[in-house]
Amino acid sequence: LATGPRQNNGIFYEIRTYDIKPAKMKEFLEMVNKNLHFRTAHSELVGFWYSELGAMNKVLHIWKYDNFAHRTAVRHALANDKDWQGKFISAALPLIEKQDNEVAYLVPWCQLGKPPKEGGVYEWVTFQMKPGGPALWGEAFRAAINAHLNTGYTSLIGVFHTEYGLLNRVHVLWWNESPDQRAAGRHSAHEDARVVAAVRNSVGFLESQQNVLLIPLQCSPLK
Repeated sequence: LATGPRQNNGIFYEIRTYDIKPAKMKEFLEMVNKNLHFRTAHSELVGFWYSELGAMNKVLHIWKYDNFAHRTAVRHALANDKDWQGKFISAALPLIEKQDNEVAYLVPWCQLGKPPKEGGVYEWVTFQMKPGGPALWGEAFRAAINAHLNTGYTSLIGVFHTEYGLLNRVHVLWWNESPDQRAAGRHSAHEDARVVAAVRNSVGFLESQQNVLLIPLQCSPLK
């Protein structure tokens, strides 16, 4: 019941969320910026962020894979990469309190995008949907997304739905120039009749939602 239609290829995205020990956050981020090139030598990184609002001491990173065999091969190579294991993993693990991962596909009507310029902030919005997948909620959800896009205050980077992890979950990644620009845009959107109507049509499929404001690391391809 979780998937329904999706894009016509095997590409998926692994979403990793780590809780970092509060006193070790600065050290962890510096270590990532310094050593992540050992990891990106093996597979494509979409983005790497730390939380600013909505959560504390968390990092989120997204990795792209062609298929599950590709991921298996990458994980095997990483386990045998002495630089990655010795210069990052052994030092980073004591700084991490908790790790979580999900596998997600882009919804059928979304391609992974890029921000119009560097230097902004990202908003990661998680929707817990009723069972059924995009076959059930896809069109209404797409209309709500497009209604926000049509206001022009925000840029859509991607819409993902889970295949492994908590099912019937959708993540939407937005980009804005700044938190204040987002706040002003949201205020205007809430007064836009098109947005209000589209959201009303989609909330019947929704069980809960939450969001986090994210700041990209220096090493993140999405900045």
